[in-house]
Amino acid sequence: MKRILLALAGGLMIGVFATTHAKLPAPPPKSDTEKAADAAKAAAAKAKDSELNAKAQERAVANYKKNKGISMDAKPAAMGAKKK
Repeated sequence: MKRILLALAGGLMIGVFATTHAKLPAPPPKSDTEKAADAAKAAAAKAKDSELNAKAQERAVANYKKNKGISMDAKPAAMGAKKK
């Protein structure tokens, strides 16, 4: 009984090893239209990500100013001019 189980386990290990080291065929080359579509999709995703990042940064600045008590309506020139 032990020999049968060892033989089955050994065969299973050989099968697992063979399947993990098998090479897949190379994907077919992309045509120019597919490359252009992928580039346009990547550019659109990058633009959307940058827009979302800018919105998040503006929210973070507004939250910081609100919690620090800095008025967002104050003008920088008026804040810099101090009288002695």
